[in-house]
Amino acid sequence: MSRAFVNEDAGADRPDLPELPVPPGPNIVTPRGLAALHARIAQRQTDLAALKARVDRLDKLPEAAAERDLRWLESRLKAAVVIDPVQHDLTEVAFGLAVTVADPDGHETTYEIVGEDEADATRHRIAPNSPLARALLGTQVGDLVTWRRPSGPLDLEITRIAHAHP
Repeated sequence: MSRAFVNEDAGADRPDLPELPVPPGPNIVTPRGLAALHARIAQRQTDLAALKARVDRLDKLPEAAAERDLRWLESRLKAAVVIDPVQHDLTEVAFGLAVTVADPDGHETTYEIVGEDEADATRHRIAPNSPLARALLGTQVGDLVTWRRPSGPLDLEITRIAHAHP
């Protein structure tokens, strides 16, 4: 028989999926980010249980993907270091705080510097390693910073530093 018609994977318990890359070092999170990580793990565990309860389990790929996701989430949880922004005194921009900036036209935007897993540009939540966060960290009200964007630099004035809303 030709080797072209032999399924070498027959009998394999689960498909091999590449692991999701886990960033090195600690996973700095806010208390809200830690709670979100726990919620994501619980949801994925529920998803996996539902997949395993299926009558027809011939396709093992969804289960393998859920197990892989859980391994990644659990590694992020294991590396989590919680920084509570309530501990910051609001004299300078720091992790977990909300910072309001004004552009040259006077338009104000508030950003919150959060952990990588919490970052969400649509909600103005930025990771500490982003170009904007790097420009803002350590600054004080009244300071001017330059945000180096792909579309060109933008000068911003720090107008307010506050605790973020939960």
